Amino acid sequence: MARVVVLGGGIAGHTAALHLTRMLKRSDEVVVVTPNSNWNWIPSNIWVGVGKMKTDQVTFKLGPIYKRKGIEFHQALATAIHPEGGPQRPGPYIDVIYTDPARAGEHGELDYDYLVNATGPKLNFGATPGLGPDGHSYSVCTAGHAVDASAALQAAIQRMKKGERQVLVVGMGHGTCTCEGAAFEYAFNVEHEVRQAGVRDLADIVYLTNEYELGDFGVDGLTFTQQGFQTTSKLWTESLFRERGIRAITGAHVMSVEEGVVHYEQLDGSANSLFFDFAMLLPPFRGVDLHAYDADGADITDELFAPNGFMKVDADYSGKPFEEWRAEDWPSTYQVPRFPKIFAVGIAFAPPHQISRPRKSPSGTVISPSPPRTGMPSGIMGKLAATNIAEMIKHGDSAQIRTASMADMAAACVASAGSGLRQGSAASMTMYPVVPDLVKYPNTGRSLEDTFGEIGLSGHWIKLLLHYMFIYKGKARPGWHLIPE
Repeated sequence: MARVVVLGGGIAGHTAALHLTRMLKRSDEVVVVTPNSNWNWIPSNIWVGVGKMKTDQVTFKLGPIYKRKGIEFHQALATAIHPEGGPQRPGPYIDVIYTDPARAGEHGELDYDYLVNATGPKLNFGATPGLGPDGHSYSVCTAGHAVDASAALQAAIQRMKKGERQVLVVGMGHGTCTCEGAAFEYAFNVEHEVRQAGVRDLADIVYLTNEYELGDFGVDGLTFTQQGFQTTSKLWTESLFRERGIRAITGAHVMSVEEGVVHYEQLDGSANSLFFDFAMLLPPFRGVDLHAYDADGADITDELFAPNGFMKVDADYSGKPFEEWRAEDWPSTYQVPRFPKIFAVGIAFAPPHQISRPRKSPSGTVISPSPPRTGMPSGIMGKLAATNIAEMIKHGDSAQIRTASMADMAAACVASAGSGLRQGSAASMTMYPVVPDLVKYPNTGRSLEDTFGEIGLSGHWIKLLLHYMFIYKGKARPGWHLIPE
């Protein structure tokens, strides 16, 4: 009998846990530890944030799903990993603090044979003074945050209906943020909503981003073929911004947010201020606060985790110059080298370097997107970890370990540009690979046959279909595993 503990109940962790239940024997145990009681289809928080969906349409309770699937569920926060056991406990285990109201604050220890770290990000609002729901801006990172953003946006729309001009700022709240695609989506959904409300002429919409140029999306931009001609995501995105009348400020690091004003530095070294009436600014991510200890109780956190809190896996962390990095330097199995029974997937693993070219302002401020690892890649990694763990349990040292490097992984993204079955639209993009491979694809780093972009009403229908498909999959309904990650 083997016991597999999964830390995190998001896309990567939930996917891993569900696949483990169908791959392992009944005598094996699958355990999920997550501080949240709900699962959230985060891509649809965008629609919650403009009032087009309610929270119960993008979330559901994890407990009943896990009970039905025979998964042991602990609503708790993991705080430490003991991969060698401890002086009083011979086998590997984790420390937890329960967040379940019935056991709130209670400390516990859980044994494991295999561990999947899918803890996702810590929303690091504190990196920028005044950023976030406890400061002077809004967020759509959680369903609850999105509800508050929607209410504030509707209040701004009501002021416009009274004839008051409003400045609506959407974007990134720090120079190292990721998830530029989410900010892009929200900006265009906001534009769509004010246009539908008949007050577009009174809305000044500003997109504030750490991208060097529009269309970077944290992956150094895309080159693709469209109607027989090569184009770039930069030209494609700039055209969309012009068409919708959204002003973009690129290469920006938000230094602080005060009531009604954002202070930011740009790559040219200039310091600027932008006054606003409504602001939705995403925070930077860092790893959750996990520690690690060896058998004697000595702290080995720095060995297992990068300084940003993400877990180090089978990647090259030597810190080579950006120009010297190669596709093979990215992780392929997401195992911790010293402890191969520990996997880190989704946002929880530490990227070896940026995908977008790193840039700094003259003062040394890093202004460059961090690598995206959400959505489709997270699901693929979660399934990969489950598949390899099942193989290791069944075959031991002779197990055939599968790989799924982001440098050999395709990804598809459907970014909403406005909700509505008749008037909605979305930007549909695919890329292969996610991490450019300039050896295999010398000119662009990606396959032109497998990388493309298109925008239109059909994209919205696909986005809506994906919403319902992944809610169905997340609830482990019949045939759920046939829906690809």
